Amino acid sequence: MTGNIAAVREALDHLDIDDNPATLKQKSRDFFWYSPVLKEKMDHLIGDFVVSPRSEEEVIEVLKTCFAHDVPVTTRGAGTGNYGQAMPLAGGVVMHMKNMTKVKEIHPGRVIVEPGKVVKDLDAETRAHSGQEQRMMPSTYGTATIGGFIAGGSGGIGSVRWGALRDLGNILRLRVVTMEAEPRILEFTGEDLARVSHAYGTNGIITEIEMPLAPAYDWVEFALGFDDFMQAAQFGYDLAQQDGILVKLITPIEAPIPFKFFKRFSGHVREDQSILIVLVAPHSLDGFTAFMGRNNDPDVIYRSDASTFERTPGHLAEYTWNHTTLRALQVDPTVTYLQVRYGGPDPLAKVAKVRETFGAEVLQHLEAMREGGNVIYAGLPIVDYSDEARLNEIIAIHEELGCMIFNPHRYTLEEGGRQKTDDRQLKFKQEADPKGLLNPGKMISWDDPNWSYDTMYAYPKMKQAS
Repeated sequence: MTGNIAAVREALDHLDIDDNPATLKQKSRDFFWYSPVLKEKMDHLIGDFVVSPRSEEEVIEVLKTCFAHDVPVTTRGAGTGNYGQAMPLAGGVVMHMKNMTKVKEIHPGRVIVEPGKVVKDLDAETRAHSGQEQRMMPSTYGTATIGGFIAGGSGGIGSVRWGALRDLGNILRLRVVTMEAEPRILEFTGEDLARVSHAYGTNGIITEIEMPLAPAYDWVEFALGFDDFMQAAQFGYDLAQQDGILVKLITPIEAPIPFKFFKRFSGHVREDQSILIVLVAPHSLDGFTAFMGRNNDPDVIYRSDASTFERTPGHLAEYTWNHTTLRALQVDPTVTYLQVRYGGPDPLAKVAKVRETFGAEVLQHLEAMREGGNVIYAGLPIVDYSDEARLNEIIAIHEELGCMIFNPHRYTLEEGGRQKTDDRQLKFKQEADPKGLLNPGKMISWDDPNWSYDTMYAYPKMKQAS
């Protein structure tokens, strides 16, 4: 499906091009290797060359040229996503957004920025400008780009207060370029944002983003110790409902994950001790201390403004969300993970049932977040991986127990989400990408509208570079 690569390469030669074999391979990959299933199926993939546009005008030039020569385009930021969503299944051009990093405007409550800006750098700039910070960010904020977060993320640090990334108000505006003979520039707000947010760049290229901001705080980081994991989970659930205590993160993590995988906690946490990571605003410390007193005063293993660690563990946010799995994989590459949604009126009952069912085979790691104003838990458990068949059994049992799975061992939009067509995204792809050249293979409903989801989708045109 790679079309006339040579013609495109020649036409774009005046742009920032990279076809060095070593860096081309690196820029064709994301963190798909979190999944042993995806590693087996995607490890060979590589684009034909990388182009890094410096402006929206150059984005348009790339898309127009590739459209004329039937060459696919896969857009990427830093490649910190976990599901192969930024990997070129059909070869072609990898469009890297590293040069589009301008912060265009900062206003009270909002920022306008290009997609290639690293989240940490964006946060530093808004803090320095007006004492504001992003409301939500991934645990990979040190390297992830804001465009990659919008196109591939679903929530993160801040979701305990603000909910999921695609909830109304968490993205304000997106400017998008289509892939047609004459690319158009469109702007989306409100309901229309769902057409392109969390769409993996399959139906338009984001060139400008407007995001909400909140007052910035020097968050005080806590790691609290619990002898029983469900006590930690209950403590976190109750804390998230304390409207007067401002927190940015609540993360219960089951023993022995901290002992085995958090090496900088060595000597500070017991093998049988679960922990709860919390980020608290300074002005809420008195209320938080009182809340701990009402709830059996858990052990304070670590407090960032009064640390007793000889070597700092670093920012505790980098032990949460996908970083929990990363730290586990760095110690034991044989484990893997799942993504679970424990919703409903009693999410803790579902957590307890899952623990009772699987024991140490599925160790719990939870993230408190808001859903429709209510507190729920998202789960990113560490799974003792044996083979794909057993992993699929574990997923099926979760679903039988009433837990929603967002499968991180699939590379398509539908299979990684709710296993059904998103009509808004499909219809916009039909309008904005009539040849299906944007990140091909990631939207099943484009390729095979009658897919039954009873087996893993295998993109039939998956190939290495020509």
